[in-house]
Amino acid sequence: MSILVHSLWALSASLPLLHAKHAPLEYRINIVHPRQSSGPTLPGNWTAEGCYTDNTASRTLTGPSYTDTTNMTVESCISFCSDQSTSYVYAGVEYSQECYCGNAFSNGGTQALATDCDMPCSDRLSVYWSGVQPPVPPITVPSVGLWDSLGCYNDSVNARALAISPSVDGDVDVESFCGLEFYNGATSISLGTCDMVCAGNSSEYCGGSNALNVYNYTGTDLPTPPSNPGGGGGGGGGGSSSPVYPVTSGLPSPWEYAACYVDNAYGRAISTELPDNSNVTVELCIASCSEQNFTVAALEYSVQCFCGDNLDNGAVTADESDCDMGCGGNSTEACGGPNRLSVYTSTGNVTVYPVPVPQNSSLPGQWQYQGCLKEPGANRTFPYQNIWTYNNTVEACLNQCAMFGYPAAGMEYGDECWCGDVSDVAEYSDGFANASDCSIPCSGDPIHLCGGPERLQLYYWNGGIDVWNTPDNIGYYEFLIGGVVVPLVATVGINGKVSFVEKYGTSEFDNSTGAYELDLSLVDNFELAWRTMHVKTDVFCSGSLILPDRAARQLNVGGWSLESTYGIRLYAPDGSAGVNGTNDWEENYQEVALQRGRWYPSALVMSNGSVLVVGAGGPTYKFLDYLNRTDPNNLYPFLHMLPSGRVFIGYYNEARILDPITLDTYQVLPNMPGSVTSFLAGRTYPMEATAVLFPQYPPYTDPVTVLICGGSNFGIALDNCVSIQPEAENPEWTIERMPSKRVMTCIAPLPDGTFLIANGAQAGVAGFGLGSDPNFQALLYDPSQPVHQRISVLNTTIVARMYHSELTLLPDGRVLVSGSDPQTPGYPEEMRIEVYYPPYLTDGRTQPNFTVEENDWDYGGTYTITVELYEGTTDTMRVSMLAATSSTHGNNMGSRTIFPEFSCNGSTCTVTAPPNTYWIRLGGDPGELGNWPNFPDFTLPGVGPL
Repeated sequence: MSILVHSLWALSASLPLLHAKHAPLEYRINIVHPRQSSGPTLPGNWTAEGCYTDNTASRTLTGPSYTDTTNMTVESCISFCSDQSTSYVYAGVEYSQECYCGNAFSNGGTQALATDCDMPCSDRLSVYWSGVQPPVPPITVPSVGLWDSLGCYNDSVNARALAISPSVDGDVDVESFCGLEFYNGATSISLGTCDMVCAGNSSEYCGGSNALNVYNYTGTDLPTPPSNPGGGGGGGGGGSSSPVYPVTSGLPSPWEYAACYVDNAYGRAISTELPDNSNVTVELCIASCSEQNFTVAALEYSVQCFCGDNLDNGAVTADESDCDMGCGGNSTEACGGPNRLSVYTSTGNVTVYPVPVPQNSSLPGQWQYQGCLKEPGANRTFPYQNIWTYNNTVEACLNQCAMFGYPAAGMEYGDECWCGDVSDVAEYSDGFANASDCSIPCSGDPIHLCGGPERLQLYYWNGGIDVWNTPDNIGYYEFLIGGVVVPLVATVGINGKVSFVEKYGTSEFDNSTGAYELDLSLVDNFELAWRTMHVKTDVFCSGSLILPDRAARQLNVGGWSLESTYGIRLYAPDGSAGVNGTNDWEENYQEVALQRGRWYPSALVMSNGSVLVVGAGGPTYKFLDYLNRTDPNNLYPFLHMLPSGRVFIGYYNEARILDPITLDTYQVLPNMPGSVTSFLAGRTYPMEATAVLFPQYPPYTDPVTVLICGGSNFGIALDNCVSIQPEAENPEWTIERMPSKRVMTCIAPLPDGTFLIANGAQAGVAGFGLGSDPNFQALLYDPSQPVHQRISVLNTTIVARMYHSELTLLPDGRVLVSGSDPQTPGYPEEMRIEVYYPPYLTDGRTQPNFTVEENDWDYGGTYTITVELYEGTTDTMRVSMLAATSSTHGNNMGSRTIFPEFSCNGSTCTVTAPPNTYWIRLGGDPGELGNWPNFPDFTLPGVGPL
């Protein structure tokens, strides 16, 4: 075997003897939201964040740090991290005097409960974020030409793993080692130990402290090798010339000598190695370990000091004479020998963990052990990787994969957790390896194995976690009509027609008027089907909903720039099927305008008939502080009225409940789960998911459920839906995996209580040119089915619908599919209009007809409808009420589905209206919007019954 190794120059000589503890002792990192009444004033865009675990041996923030026992402040720590040659995006203050910097949450640092972070700032670590996305981390280069990576191997300056050290040309100081075999007990260690970037290329790793990135030459054209150059490095070849002895007296209490142990009998006996020190003594090693609260200290090869709380890999005692090498700092003291450890303990005994074995029992859920699987070299079997340098366990990995719906999991290199599907194994792996190839213990569990170099400890979930139904009746897409523009907002009016608005002034079409209306009864005649309408300012990036006034006017707010962002636009739909209306959009920003200019806003009709507008545009009220903190990842936030009358708001990856009067926060909800590899993934623009409320049923006592599907981890689209009951006791999010990734998701509530999910992309984020790989597959989500069994795979389209696409339920039960303005190469500006026929329209049954006797309903009242059924009877009939909505950017503003109580006598049925304004907007106009805005250039419908 031919081996080439790179490691950084002079790594060990410059490092202090003190070292972070490698142990499962866990500390809490507090990532605290800013308080309303107190806390530091942060510079620039710096904000406080959530709560994470940490421990002293595996810092969550791994960049530069410093300690100031008297003058440490949050501001000085942020300044320190910002002023480094590589500006860091995270800064943290711990124990009132320690500052840490980093560009990522490393070493398995995971989010903790908020209750773990309730200590005053001086007693905890608070982490702050600059608002800048962290840089792409460096990688271990998998191969260079015919050289393939073998992973990371231990090394020592006095006991080299490879014998030859050739000179390397270039301007950068670098150590390079070569050899035909390993010396001095060198063995594979965690890949995370090789954590230093190359001096000449910071995007690649080049070894670490006493660690080598090793590469194997796979070619057959090497020249004849030289003879052995001399035993494999100093310090590793034999004992001292004069007698040496263990230290048995004069040690700090309660430390005492234990025994001479074999290292590498079955693997490294103790893995936390301090930097080599040519002046080390037993006393100095013990002091270093004791300062870090370790209970075991061990010395080897004269210059090596190890710390821990136990010995691993079935370590066995050796003859005392085997520990015959004098310490570098005191030649009369025994400091181990070649593969021999002089071990000291502060507890009176040394716990030795057995040789690790695969964990094949006491597994969580329905997991079953499969064996040791080969990895396909630089490629990987599974797509999703977590690296938990100090706390990887089989149980933790399996739980993480199962939580996000992945039925196959594997552990590799001790600290890597991989998630995927069983099909990935057949497609990408070369099959199973010898069981002995999986030889590395888990970083957080020394008695169980977590794979090896390019070997996975493989587990399967017995059965399905998320079952995706594949019904025979899947509905279908159908071309409806060619469009005139690319619509940005689609709204079905009270007149049964669909109004579209698009960019005005910034449109790709110079003659666009910014607004058009489609008569669904005339789609066979392009010229007659479209009516030209007009707006006065640019509605690009605006929001829309339908007002609860007598005319059911459509309200559009916000826009692209300047006066457009203040825009308030109103349209009262008129005309009828086959007959053009005469009304048009009305606006005058000098008379009626938003208080602050807004783009990407959301709007919600409140229970009192007023309208709440939330979105980018400046902190008008104090409740927007959390939007400022999460900007720009919170645009088009999700807004829903809750049964209590309070308001649910979802933004970025956070959610809370607002008081409807003061708009103060009533309750902060748990953060939305992200992806299996990142909790930082988002759900609102530009990570753009879609959100709806589950249908609600009499007696309306169950907590309502909010469903959010899709999203992105800053370019990696999500493949899950999450749901929560915000007003339940101790609300928590439920994760359901979708069959494919989807960002820029659209959703349409259907009259049978299900939801059609369609459109979007499988990669990227929302925005021009930022999405790719369109998702052509439609899905059906059925809340009435058991969790993890609610998604059915429906039909596909040939039309890419990505950025600026919409889904809108039509009065006849079809779903209108429109838009797509991606500006991504290869995908056009999409003007074609399609419809989707859901399964209830394609099962061969005839739709019922019905008439409503009264149009003005009151809460709790009873009202008569007459039905004409062609299938079944009223005993199997259901009645649903769906709110009129407006669709843009995956946000169906105003969406709500109610299944009211009803009874029938023959074909005459009596429907009981929901009980109050918190469920549905019925009857009258309590906000008197019909008398607003009172200017001569606006047509007012007035107030009162229809």
